[in-house]
Amino acid sequence: MSSSPLSARGGRLAALVVGLCWLVVLFDGLDMFVYGAVLPHMLEEHALGLEPSQAGDLGSYATFGMLIGALSAGTVTDWVGRKKVILSCTAVFSLASALCAVAPSIGVFGLGRFIAGLGLGGLLPTTITMVSEYAPRGRGALIVGTLMTAHQAGGILSGFVGLWTGGAGGWRVAYWICVVPLFVGVPLVARFLPESMSFLLARGRTEEARELARRYDVDMPAPEAERPAAGERWSALAALFRGNLWRTTLLFWLASFCGLLLVYGVSNWLPTMMRGAGYELGSSLSFLIVINLGGIVGMLVAGRFSDRYGAPLVATIWFAATAVGVYLLGIHMPLALTYVVVFLTGLFLFSAQAMIYAAVAGRSGADNRATAVGWVSGIGRFGAVFGPWLGGRLVASKAEGWGFTAFAIAAVLATVFVSLTGLRGPQRTPGSTAPQQLSTTTG
Repeated sequence: MSSSPLSARGGRLAALVVGLCWLVVLFDGLDMFVYGAVLPHMLEEHALGLEPSQAGDLGSYATFGMLIGALSAGTVTDWVGRKKVILSCTAVFSLASALCAVAPSIGVFGLGRFIAGLGLGGLLPTTITMVSEYAPRGRGALIVGTLMTAHQAGGILSGFVGLWTGGAGGWRVAYWICVVPLFVGVPLVARFLPESMSFLLARGRTEEARELARRYDVDMPAPEAERPAAGERWSALAALFRGNLWRTTLLFWLASFCGLLLVYGVSNWLPTMMRGAGYELGSSLSFLIVINLGGIVGMLVAGRFSDRYGAPLVATIWFAATAVGVYLLGIHMPLALTYVVVFLTGLFLFSAQAMIYAAVAGRSGADNRATAVGWVSGIGRFGAVFGPWLGGRLVASKAEGWGFTAFAIAAVLATVFVSLTGLRGPQRTPGSTAPQQLSTTTG
């Protein structure tokens, strides 16, 4: 990257940015995974008249909203700034959860999940962009991995929420819990989160960037590129296809499709599929907690390895290991061994997708980084829509075992796509004279 990293004095500022983004992504993970956690209860009591054949479609409403949210927010945040989008997205999915909590019918509940998806889809790529821009040199992938532990922590929290709200109508209480970020996350972000200095410089707002640097006593990054001319708002997206970049862009998009198919297919249906495989409801919900615990460990391990060996290489190995783990889940094993396999599957599954984001963020400039991450996340949301739908069809057909096989095939395809992006060598963005900060480490 042509811009210099923040100095050591910027560690406090980086910690502030990562901490606040971690908090809102925790709520993002809770809201996203809570549907899978309460779904067995909803099916058991036929809440709102819900049937297994409808549950997959209902789960896809949120991920379809996430698709639109990610594609829109990735471009919008490069226009209006990271902080405004983070605030808006957090408020949207919190209010939508309130709608789900009071929903009188499946239609209203589905509308609430779709609206929540708009916020959820926009938040994650925007926070990834923000922390990437404040990450110290050589620690970008680790910082992204650290942020993504919040998503898995939200998944763990959703598992406990599913256990705590097991009574009749308890699923409504679960969704009221998901309204909490409106009163916690939004005020804290509004008060304390600074705007990205890289964004301010890319938009020609140099004086604001200088004031921010003075306030936190940090070095200012050098501008990476001139501000795009008026009328060229789509230039950031077009840049992803210039020269030979189109091939790498499409490969990352395909890998993200498979990765998010896995993440949301498994997250939504793991408790239900494991119960269909003969495990008790309590154990099935515990699997959701364990797989997300594995995800937290995996994020930290993958982030450190990626900063050293390259995010594409780590993502390739991680997806291959995920294929093995997911396939093994379809085989009935002793309970203790099953817990081990679930933990290891989570270790590889979630961080494999996160390292796709880290690689894309590192290969992009400040003027189009949010667009690049937003679009790789947004295209992946097609997989996030398809995964829950596929799981629902298989569960409705009493073919839960085939669900694990289908998800394992998706992991194999992701392995192939990431490996074809090139696992070694720095990547350069058009017009830059030096590799991006992560490019020397993400291959």
